[in-house]
Amino acid sequence: MTGAAARGDHDPYYLDQCGFAPALPLRYTWAREGTRPLARYEAPQGRRVNVLGAVAPLGPQPRFRYESRLASEGRLDSAALLDFVCREIVGLGAAALDRLAADPVARAAARRAVPATVVLDNDGVHHSKQVKAALPTLAALGVSFYYLPAYSPKLNRIEPEWHALKYHRLADCSFTSGPALKAAVDAALDERAAEAAATHSTIHFLEAA
Repeated sequence: MTGAAARGDHDPYYLDQCGFAPALPLRYTWAREGTRPLARYEAPQGRRVNVLGAVAPLGPQPRFRYESRLASEGRLDSAALLDFVCREIVGLGAAALDRLAADPVARAAARRAVPATVVLDNDGVHHSKQVKAALPTLAALGVSFYYLPAYSPKLNRIEPEWHALKYHRLADCSFTSGPALKAAVDAALDERAAEAAATHSTIHFLEAA
């Protein structure tokens, strides 16, 4: 798959989701000698931001997309996952799946020129009935799902991106409101997207509830 991606013959995407609380992990802090440093804690209820991302680190085409949603706006569910895959990877809206499932001519016309594999973990949403029902139609459109073995986050290439975002890219670690946290996360993702375009790395994010 690596060689095919380098030639532009295959698109591997690594998909996962990540949550951000208004009080994030501290990297380090400063205080006067002998003084205990204090960090402001913000309760997470209704103020979390959840991110769904799909990173494509292989191949010559730089890509980066993301969406963000506050937890109060709804959780990431099967419909949101399929909408992202259809919109960002297939190039169609999720509503097109039902129509294409019954129309082989339309499926052939909408098929991706370059096949794609979405690598993802075994989260319950990824294995839902709605997602499984859509897999044959997605396969006909040139998109297949590959589920990683259990307890193997190190095999998902998007995990280092989440770590960098939480521990290095966000200058502040405490936010007084959900919108403030979302704005900071969005800004950090925009910065990462600009870096990807400048360095020609292929990274693709989705941020969603």
